Amino acid sequence: MDSTNALGEFLRARRELVRPEDVGISRGVGMRRVPGLRREEVAMLAGISSDYYLRLEQGRDRNPSIQVLDALATVLQLDPEATAYMIGLTGERASHLRRLAQSSPRRRTSPQLERVPASILQLIDGWPTNPAYVQNRFSDVLAVNSLAAALSPNYAPGVNLLWAVFLDPAERDLRRDWEEVTEEGVANLRALAGPDVDDPRLVELVGELSVRSDRFRRLWGRHDVQPKRGRVSRLTHPQVGEIDLQGNKLAIGGSDGLILVVFHAEPGSRNAELLGLLGSLVAADPARIRDDPDRQPVDE
Repeated sequence: MDSTNALGEFLRARRELVRPEDVGISRGVGMRRVPGLRREEVAMLAGISSDYYLRLEQGRDRNPSIQVLDALATVLQLDPEATAYMIGLTGERASHLRRLAQSSPRRRTSPQLERVPASILQLIDGWPTNPAYVQNRFSDVLAVNSLAAALSPNYAPGVNLLWAVFLDPAERDLRRDWEEVTEEGVANLRALAGPDVDDPRLVELVGELSVRSDRFRRLWGRHDVQPKRGRVSRLTHPQVGEIDLQGNKLAIGGSDGLILVVFHAEPGSRNAELLGLLGSLVAADPARIRDDPDRQPVDE
């Protein structure tokens, strides 16, 4: 990541993903030398000069107007979340947020420094039929109830879920929707991190995953942005088999960006029966919760 030219990196990555035919441009005869759109094509479609667009990509102009940004968002086919993220990368706002983060005593550098409200801990521990955990904006797990721990040993305080899903082979075996999970996870990370690309925890996490996972490196380079949303997790659990659970992600008010993740199954469904079975196994013998301390991550 180049924190000094975050907007330029974003623009370049996103224009490479737009096919010429999607915006009414013929590919013509022969091979194009660049993936996606050329700079001059983006400029023409956005109604700005090629020289001005070049300055934006190179970081020589960091204060485009909202009108210019809206035009670029249309050309690059950005959704509202990605558009808001791009606006957040413009010079004044990004530098302002970085100054606030650097001067704030609440700045976080590791999950061990973050505290989950006691009421939230009591809440999730009181849910015997709903797996639940708390994470920060970098997907570090901070708290977990027993049923969530039974779903995966990576639902444990101190584990980074992005690290686990990209580097732990058991996690890939668990998730039938692994490709979708990894794609959404990277887009979620970028959305939650926002313009604060200098955060030490983010730099550490992105650096390690970029070195050890080719897939993470490719996905991070796309600059996709997607806020956390509810989704169905499709798992193949070693004890109860295939089970699909609806997950909901709720912001914890008054916290420093903490998120409560809760799973449930449709009442009366086969998935609900399987979740109940897993709960009974946990209640009868907590040692049956899948855990292998000798499991090692693999590099792709």
